[in-house]
Amino acid sequence: MKKLSFLISLTNDDNDYQQEQAAAAERAARRLDVDIKIIHANNDAVTQSQQLLHYIQGSAASRPDAIVFEPAGGTGFPQVARAATAADIGWVILNHDADYIHQLRQNCHVPVFSISSDHGEVGQIQGKQFAALLPQGGSILYIEGPANSSAAQERTAGMSRTKPANIQVKTMRANWTEESAYRAVSSWLRLRTSQETHINLVGAQDDSMAAGARKAFAEIAEGERERWLRIPFTGCDGLPKTGQAWIRNGLLAATIYIRPNTDLGLEMLTEAIRTGTQPPERKLIAPESVPSLKELAARTAKSESAKGYRSAGA
Repeated sequence: MKKLSFLISLTNDDNDYQQEQAAAAERAARRLDVDIKIIHANNDAVTQSQQLLHYIQGSAASRPDAIVFEPAGGTGFPQVARAATAADIGWVILNHDADYIHQLRQNCHVPVFSISSDHGEVGQIQGKQFAALLPQGGSILYIEGPANSSAAQERTAGMSRTKPANIQVKTMRANWTEESAYRAVSSWLRLRTSQETHINLVGAQDDSMAAGARKAFAEIAEGERERWLRIPFTGCDGLPKTGQAWIRNGLLAATIYIRPNTDLGLEMLTEAIRTGTQPPERKLIAPESVPSLKELAARTAKSESAKGYRSAGA
């Protein structure tokens, strides 16, 4: 039997989650005995669509058996998807809600499906984390992903549903990388309004963006720097070597574990092709608060109690 070959297209290679997506794909490929090629779109949707078409329109011998990709922009490339399935190339979309999947599956003979974290639930967990960290309410600087990202939109909507009414949110946008968040927060800090805004917590839709925000605050004048760096910072992704490690060393107060899913995509593809079956149309993966919401609330209560004790002692 011919060895299966898959193309993995990721948004960038500067983000810890995307890096783990690549590592998870490589581990799965070795386990499944399939070949993979990983490419990156540098956060550019046009570049990504051109890259995909290059492989789809190549010679029959060089075409992959399927494409697994995470969109760099707000579109799931429906025309590119149709070109792929017309060439008998399977199509798997990650972390994006593509409404064309159902129709595409009716007219092709290759696996077509989507896998995503439940981004609405990610946002709802984050809103509950904010409530646990700010039991008396307050103001949050909230760093969202790109405006055209469905994941960012769903996370914001979920957060808005569960955050308490006594927590106000000021938003800014970055591009899922530490550097983009660092630039966004640095620009905001140069504005006079930032000095007049009281912020109790910095929440980001991505751990690397939370790290970029901390980096920007660490560069401001010494007196103000301590005040900013004392407030809680939270993120999402919660990978063991980054987000979870940053909680242990105190850089983050909380994160949300979002399982990489390239490996699951490869497993489902390989099974479908080898058995001639069509996988379920959509698979959602549940996120998880780190630490748990109960533990986070207990930590906050303990910290508030210690502050009260010190004040009484003074």
